[in-house]
Amino acid sequence: MTAPVIIGIAGGTGSGKTTVARSIYDRVGKDRIEWISHDSYYRNFEGLSPEERHHINFDHPDSLETELLARHLDVLSKGSSVEVPIYDFTTHSRKPDTTRVEPRKVIIVEGILVLAEPELRRRIHIKLFVDTPPDIRFMRRLVRDIKTRGRSMESVIEQYMTTVRPMHEEFVEPSKRYADLIIPEGGENHVAIDAINARIESLLQ
Repeated sequence: MTAPVIIGIAGGTGSGKTTVARSIYDRVGKDRIEWISHDSYYRNFEGLSPEERHHINFDHPDSLETELLARHLDVLSKGSSVEVPIYDFTTHSRKPDTTRVEPRKVIIVEGILVLAEPELRRRIHIKLFVDTPPDIRFMRRLVRDIKTRGRSMESVIEQYMTTVRPMHEEFVEPSKRYADLIIPEGGENHVAIDAINARIESLLQ
């Protein structure tokens, strides 16, 4: 098996990274592509009390086990499968189960800090940054965290102001300069999606 094409999709929380990843995934075809979220690699904080976990800065690079993701990409590039952690955002700990990811011709790696990490950038062939206005990103995050992560409105707003926004300005936004393509409007930008898929097909050939 030839080494896969690795696509990195970064951007702020709620920017539409998942929509872009889904658009690429659907066009490339599930038999040729695998999708890994950087969020799956949050460190296991089960040894901490709920109060201590509440004060963890989950938007700082240190909260993610990026070195494990980098090793997994190397293993996949050599044609072997990996066991990706499953993270429980309600308890801030890893579940005992894992998800098996098989080597494929194309691998998507998606997360806010994907382009901020040198070890990941070195392994990524197509670097994408999804650029969306802050107010839209905040509203999307608010709805997501309340609906799917069991959070209160007050806790989401507090986290956004104390860690999400400062970390975006320190780490996420500056990583835009490493992108091969900046995508405004996210998955709705069909011209950008067409260009990305054309590039993928070119690399696969």
